[in-house]
Amino acid sequence: MPRHTGALTQDVGGLLGEFEGILGRGLSHGAILGAHGGRVSVWAGPGRLGRMADMTVQREFADQKLVIIGGGPGGYEAALVAASLGADVTVVEEQGMGGSAVLTDVVPSKTLIASADTMNRFASARDLGVHVGDDLDATEELNNLRVDLDKVNVRLLRLAATQSRDIKRGLERVGVRVVQGRGKIVDRHTVVVEPTDDEPYELTADVVIVSVGAHPRELDTAKPDGERIFNWKQIYQLTEIPEKLIVVGSGVTGAEFASAYNGLGSEVTLVSSREQVLPGSDTDAAQVLENVFERRGLRVLSRSRADAVENTGDGVRVTLSDGRKIRGTHCLLAVGSIPNTADMGLEEAGVAMTESGHIRVDAVSRTTAPGIYAAGDCTGVMPLASVAAMQGRIAVAHILGDIVHPLRTDEVASNIFTSPEIASVGITQQDVEADPAMFTGMTMNLATNPRAKMMAVDDGFVKIFARRGSGTVMGGVVVGPRASELIFPIALAVTHRLGVDDLSDTFAVYPSLSGTIAEAARRLHVHR
Repeated sequence: MPRHTGALTQDVGGLLGEFEGILGRGLSHGAILGAHGGRVSVWAGPGRLGRMADMTVQREFADQKLVIIGGGPGGYEAALVAASLGADVTVVEEQGMGGSAVLTDVVPSKTLIASADTMNRFASARDLGVHVGDDLDATEELNNLRVDLDKVNVRLLRLAATQSRDIKRGLERVGVRVVQGRGKIVDRHTVVVEPTDDEPYELTADVVIVSVGAHPRELDTAKPDGERIFNWKQIYQLTEIPEKLIVVGSGVTGAEFASAYNGLGSEVTLVSSREQVLPGSDTDAAQVLENVFERRGLRVLSRSRADAVENTGDGVRVTLSDGRKIRGTHCLLAVGSIPNTADMGLEEAGVAMTESGHIRVDAVSRTTAPGIYAAGDCTGVMPLASVAAMQGRIAVAHILGDIVHPLRTDEVASNIFTSPEIASVGITQQDVEADPAMFTGMTMNLATNPRAKMMAVDDGFVKIFARRGSGTVMGGVVVGPRASELIFPIALAVTHRLGVDDLSDTFAVYPSLSGTIAEAARRLHVHR
């Protein structure tokens, strides 16, 4: 392949910064770049011309020492990628590998929801010709079903512990050193580890990645006690289904737990400070969920803010800002989270923070301090395990000089594990309505889908948003059973800039819920 060189007549400092943002750390004036197939890579750095022929980016940076503080999705994914590229990697984790996502959040909550989904399916069993007992009406049949919450919680905690052990073994198998303790930053190249039952010691690092997650936010007038008032880490201590559960907070966590415990048999009241549950989500999707909640007997108190929660001994009393009081047997607080960044030495090391305590990062996970990166909930980018994992992988690619694809939040698919599920990706309905000349959309109800009819599914829809003229898929929303799985083809289209015709021309199984995705895309066809 012919190679050409030439002198640049302009200052390349700005270009260098752009290339570094794509290619990773270690790029400097005098580096030799190679271009092939539309991609740019580092061939050699200054003073290394004699080694150019046998050099790769990975080999040049493989001897780097990485210390990762936090073993959640951002931390352990970063460790796996770094180890695969030959780096010397140490992970410092205080609780257990997997962090809150595995031990107290994603894995336990979604396992609980799986049990609730099983109960919800019995609600339509008669429509499918399935009877639980003889000579019983529908209400009696459902009353005969019982959830052993103690066994449910034992199972989910066991699954979480097993997953945590598997992650640790997987890391150790590829050469990652895992140490127990709390990590603090002394300076950009020094991390002190504070074990629970031993003396602190220091680790040296070329680069530090911070991925310490977040913990439940508390109200001064509503302190979880682990008996009647719980946060989302403590709720798995329950051994019996709460008779009357009050959930404070109607965001993703609150809505998911309210939906789950309603399915498990609790009488649930959801206290929402907003006009609608799931603020910030698709309004049509939130309306479907509220309709389902109402039909299933779950009470939503809209525009109601909780001022205080008290344990009365035999129950709880929640005082609302307008003076109303509601009573229940238990209360779950789901009022947001706080990053675990306090007293870590971050600001002293030059890391810029937000007022909420989150770490400021760019699209390749860099902080404002050279040599310190961050990933996950502690960054406040998007509180999703998948985003944390991607941030960790991107950070390592940038650190070790691999090809980097900066994080694009408009390509992130997310799901709310209520019943029905709500999944979304890309632009929103609000974006479409704000610029109707640029975007268009199509909504199709699942009730018209043959497979949905066979499954007795009445609730849900598919939305696809596209760019006018080109038909490029820009986003979508799916509400229905396993929406978390159904959103994938739309997310694939958004990420790779596929058109609606690419979706509609792809064979969908008949009958299938995914057929509605193809049909919605077909109706957005751009005639040329």
